[in-house]
Formats: sequence, C-alpha cells, structure tokens
Amino acid sequence: MAQPNQKKHISLENEVMRHEDNLKFLNSQANRIDEHVLDLQVSLGRYHSANVTRTENGNGTFHTEEETVQQILQKENSAAAIFCWLKANTSTLSSTLSFTKDVVGIVATLARADNDELSRNFSEFLGLETMLAIVCKTKEGVKALESYDAEGAIKGNDGLHALGSSFGKGIKGRFTIICLEELRPFIGGFVADDPQKKLAIQKPKLPNGEFPHGFIDYAVNMIHLDSKYLSCFTPSGYGLRETLFYSLFSRLQIYRTRKDMLNALPCINAGALSLDGGMIKESGVFVLGSRKAVDVRFPIISGESDLPENYIEAEEVIRRMKWERSKLAVDVQREQQLLDCAKANFTNRV
Repeated sequence: MAQPNQKKHISLENEVMRHEDNLKFLNSQANRIDEHVLDLQVSLGRYHSANVTRTENGNGTFHTEEETVQQILQKENSAAAIFCWLKANTSTLSSTLSFTKDVVGIVATLARADNDELSRNFSEFLGLETMLAIVCKTKEGVKALESYDAEGAIKGNDGLHALGSSFGKGIKGRFTIICLEELRPFIGGFVADDPQKKLAIQKPKLPNGEFPHGFIDYAVNMIHLDSKYLSCFTPSGYGLRETLFYSLFSRLQIYRTRKDMLNALPCINAGALSLDGGMIKESGVFVLGSRKAVDVRFPIISGESDLPENYIEAEEVIRRMKWERSKLAVDVQREQQLLDCAKANFTNRV
C-alpha cells in the first residue's frame, strides 16, 4: 500500500502532467488559429496596397494617408510626430516593439473621409489636439508612454520622451492619449450586412414624427475604416467604430446645408455639421464665423467600388479568430503559471 507521502508525490506528479497537457492543447489551438489566419491573409493577396491609392479632392490635389502622416511630422515637437517617426523607421521600432505594440495609431490616420469637404469638417469639429491624439488599446499602453518620479515630475529618460530625445526631438506641452478599453462602447449593434460595420443608430425624427430634410447620416457612420482597422479590436472584442469614433463623434448629425441643420434643431442633441460649413457643437452651442482650417486632416478614400463580398467575409473571419487568439493567449499565460507552481511544489516534495 502506498504511503501518504508517496500518494502526495504521485498526486503532484499528475498535477504537473495535467497542466502540461493543458498547455500543449492550448498552444496547439493557438497555432491552428495562427495558421488559419495566415492562410486567409495570403488568399486575400495584397489588397492592403489600396491604402496608398491617391484620390482627387475638390481642390484638384490629392490627399493620402502618407500626406496625413507628413502633416503630422511637421508638428515636430508633438508626441504624434515622434510616434510617426518611430513607425516610419522600422529598425528603431523593432527595438522598441514592446513599447509600441499597444498603440493603434494617431486619430488622423485611423479613418478616411469620402471627400475633402467631409475631411475638413470632421477635422475642424474634432480639433488639432484630438486629431493628433495617440490611441492605445489598454491602460498598460498608456502607462508605458510616460512615467513619473516620486515628486510627480515627468521622467525624461523613459517612455515616449526618452525615444524622442534619442534622436534629438523633445515633446513640448501636453498631448492626448485615448485608451480604448476605458471608453464606453456603442452597444446597439450594427447595420445588417454592412461591410463597414456601421452602427445601427436610429435616424433622428422631428416632433411631428417626420425625418428632418437634408439629413445625410451620423458622422460616426460616414468615416471609412480600411480593412486593417476593421480588424482592430479591444480585448473585449469591440472595434474602432463603436469605441474610438463613437466616443469622438457620438451622434453628431450631418446635413446638406445650414438651413437644413437649423430646421432640424428639435432633433439635434449631440451636435451637427452641414456640408456648407455649419457647425453645432452640442444642443444650444452654435459655432459661427469663418471656417478654421486644421492642417492635419483625415485622408480621402479612393472612391473605388466596395470590397468583394468574399473579401469582407474573410476579413470578418480574421477579426473573430484574432479575438479568439487573444483570449487563448490569456489562457496560455494562466496555465503556464499554474504549471510553474505545480512544478515548484513537486520539486520541493522530491
């Protein structure tokens, strides 16, 4: 008959083997997802190259994502410019991958507008500070960007400040960070079968029950997300439209003319814009005078036809599988900790 110590020894050994088996299974699942995602991405080809498609705007010029980045880089002492510089210099970025992996990007580079008019209107409504905001997925990413000493002073030898100093550029003044996991997402669902995952927001109605004349759509549904950003989501599974852009635009309404917008005042609660330059920041707050040009603007979409249906379906599969992969990574980490603990207990008993 096995002695109590021997039974304890066998039990600990079995526990180690159980956690090892669990870890092998989780890693095999993770590898399976990684392979499937890679196969789908290969099958989609190089469609992401459409991100550099040039589109003519109303002034007879072109505005691409690259030009938006150049606008940001001109703000030399801004946090946004330093991050864009790091991203452009891949050798530097690779050495600081753990520092930057949580950053999604700069607000101005994360969406496109249908035309130059909307790009200008959206950029003016948000303002330069918000257009230059750095977007992170988690609180850990925010903490990594800046740290402080015991007296609360910023440490210049850490975070984004240190990286800027490493190539002779310092950050002047404050800068805005947006943390996706801290935003309250829109939870009303999406427009059915919409490849852009537009939010199912009820259209505004006047007190008489009629729809306001000249209403086009909500701003949050009029921005265009490239496929790489449609596949970007928080640890909780929410995308950029229902978190970041819903937070920035809320239920901002877009109208054709100022007259249409003013006639719709009874059903405007979260602000409105008109294509001819009218602006209401919120209910009861009007913005008058000439337009103020914001020199960092959203890029313009190419105007090409919508993506092929099978492409959209594949992108959605990739989005879901990446979400599953992120949850598996948490399970793997937890199982590894349990295995390490079980091995330590087993070793101490030997």
